[in-house]
Amino acid sequence: MKARPNILTIAGFDPSNGAGLTADVKTFEVLKCYGLSVCTANTVQDDQSFQDCYWLPIEQITAQIKVLFNRFQIDIVKIGIVENFEVLNAIIDSVLSHNSKAKIVLDPVLKSSSNFQFHSNSDLDDVLGKIELLTPNYKEIELLYPDKNIEETITHITKKTNLFLKGGHRLDKLGKDELYTKNGKKYSLNPKLPNCSEKHGSGCVLSSAIASYLALSFPLLKACYRGKRYTEKFLSSNKGLLGYHSKK
Repeated sequence: MKARPNILTIAGFDPSNGAGLTADVKTFEVLKCYGLSVCTANTVQDDQSFQDCYWLPIEQITAQIKVLFNRFQIDIVKIGIVENFEVLNAIIDSVLSHNSKAKIVLDPVLKSSSNFQFHSNSDLDDVLGKIELLTPNYKEIELLYPDKNIEETITHITKKTNLFLKGGHRLDKLGKDELYTKNGKKYSLNPKLPNCSEKHGSGCVLSSAIASYLALSFPLLKACYRGKRYTEKFLSSNKGLLGYHSKK
């Protein structure tokens, strides 16, 4: 049996397992990768409401990172919720100190679906140049640089890294995603599957699916395309808020 590539998720724990690091590991497993995980926060939530968040100290987070990198070859890392951008920068520096060539997919969770505020500092400039891909949705990208419009924000981000803009919250052409690359290319990824419905943790699943395909050596555009298709299957798996994971 062919060995599976390792992927590390650095994210929060959701007791409903719809979002956060457990949703990431489910995605990795279905896509034939081995999921490793580092916890950044213990949350009090279910699929409908977010009540509280208890952040882990950065010392514990980096200790978890160290022990995993010392044991396993990790070339792809997905990052979800962190306390603030100072902590995020420290996490990224810790990852790169163990593997300077690691590709990092950052899903910038700024608010939960119930509008719990995760970040007080929206200055991403220190970290953008260190990551492979940023995956905000339309609501999140508007919060990243409040003094810029969306077009200006896209231009600013893509001077430093690749950007996958999720279209689940856009007012026009719902579900149309866009990939903007550092070399100035733009690709549109249109929805294909019918009967998709809102799911708790869909952003986590999408970024984790893209990370999985990168770990499987797919180029960025194809990884994004396949990651989107996987997420659509997740969104159409049932009518409830907690989706089912299956590649078929």
